[in-house]
Amino acid sequence: MGRDDRAPAAGTPASGAVSASSSPSASGRSPNATGKAGRTRAVQGPVVNGRRQPPRVRIPRAASGRYAVVPGTAKPKGSRGTLIRYTVEVERGLPITGAEFAAEVQRVLNDPRSWGHGGTMRFERVSRGPVRFRVSLSSPALTDRMCAPLVTGGELSCRQGNRSVINALRYGEGAASYGRDLASYREYVINHEVGHALGHGHRQCPGKGRPAPVMVQQTKSLYGCSPNPWPFPKG
Repeated sequence: MGRDDRAPAAGTPASGAVSASSSPSASGRSPNATGKAGRTRAVQGPVVNGRRQPPRVRIPRAASGRYAVVPGTAKPKGSRGTLIRYTVEVERGLPITGAEFAAEVQRVLNDPRSWGHGGTMRFERVSRGPVRFRVSLSSPALTDRMCAPLVTGGELSCRQGNRSVINALRYGEGAASYGRDLASYREYVINHEVGHALGHGHRQCPGKGRPAPVMVQQTKSLYGCSPNPWPFPKG
């Protein structure tokens, strides 16, 4: 979901938004053991599509409503391509640490299948100074507030201004369209919302059974396509 969606009229969901009754919830929530301060213990997830899955994380409807910038710098490997600086911030009180989320964002964006494909761009995470965009992990309540006037219904993510707002509910539990493959869904939602920040609009499924372009709103539906979390899946 991105800022290219039209704002809704009063009482009408935005294009691409969902109501609570039709929310794209994950298929089967897996309870997680939690430790102090609600942090999820490291639990081995199942192997799905040949990948060991991260444990699903139960996300509260609301947390503190305030972001904390993840400190430090993460530099990309190599020197080819335009250097894009960005910031990661995580809402305080979420059961996902800033360090683990920031590491995943950095890994995904610098994968050769992501937006820097072919050495066109490389991504450096910073905690201060000018940035191209911010990746903001947010509770459903904060997502709804940050994405307004778009209607995210506590379920979707969005791009608003220079923020790629990632709904922690989706990041923690996945979406029905990806089934049990939470690892791939996380890659998708990061690539999709950052894609908006880089100027890409939504796309449609090109044909039944074909891989969905990453800018298809795959959280809502695959529209007959197969799941694909990458802008350039062949690397």
